[in-house]
Amino acid sequence: MLEHKRIYIAGHQGLVGSALLRILASAGCRCLITRTHAELDLCDAEATRRFFATERPEIVLLAAARVGGIGAMLASPAEFYETNVAIQRSVLSAAEAVGIERLIFLASAAIYPRDAENPIAEAALGSGPLEPSVEPYALAKIAGIEECRRLGPRFLAVAPCNLYGEQDHFEPGRAQVLASLLRKAHEARLAGQGHIEVWGTGNARRELLFADDLAEACLHLLCLPEEEFAGLTPLVNVGAGHDHSIRELAIAACRAAGFAGELRFDASKPEGALRKLLDSSRLNATGWHPRTTLEDGLARTYRAMKTRLTA
Repeated sequence: MLEHKRIYIAGHQGLVGSALLRILASAGCRCLITRTHAELDLCDAEATRRFFATERPEIVLLAAARVGGIGAMLASPAEFYETNVAIQRSVLSAAEAVGIERLIFLASAAIYPRDAENPIAEAALGSGPLEPSVEPYALAKIAGIEECRRLGPRFLAVAPCNLYGEQDHFEPGRAQVLASLLRKAHEARLAGQGHIEVWGTGNARRELLFADDLAEACLHLLCLPEEEFAGLTPLVNVGAGHDHSIRELAIAACRAAGFAGELRFDASKPEGALRKLLDSSRLNATGWHPRTTLEDGLARTYRAMKTRLTA
């Protein structure tokens, strides 16, 4: 079905975009369209419009975004909001103008209220206050979801849980929870340190999904019959179905990195929402389930991180 479709992956060098590129290529898709940020600035609406008019993509996967951990969002809240809204507005408008067949927009579990009942169903969107530490990013993603709703059943937003994978950001200040823990454990082992510091109490819980599993979910969605795809719009959750405490994730990251030292939790640091487990039953009912265990995903992520740090 997709082999000869012209598929544009926006953000193909990022964590999710690179996984999408791998998965779609392995599925036999032959017309994959990509552009680096240097080749196309998606915040530039006119340049984006010209690109779509020339390339005429039939399928669009919008994975381009300004992302980062809690520290980065707290440091530059306006940048996270403005950049993401600009990207979304440019791409969604240009896609509508050329009459794309289907578009999948990568949203985030951050869109849901801080105190939403777990597991969180799509209907919880807008039912309460957001987690303050990620509010600008979440508001930008909510704006994208509402634009997908306005544009109709060819436009689907997916809300994944926390992601990790081989193309993760491992830089301090940009790394999210699991990538940050992996790097801390790796560097502590190399330096012979006896402990690593972990933000928060360790009691907050996170649902983790390997990026390649999310990419496979997107491929699955693109192959659904029209009625089934439209029935999921404008928003569907994509999660692993279970969560782990930050303490458990820190232990798993240390095991993957071969670090046997102590974990020290700094309760003065922000740790975000105490729990955010998604209800992915609507997607699961269509036949998709994640395949990668946390142990296997961490091993692959750690190997990729070591390669990049030593390159």
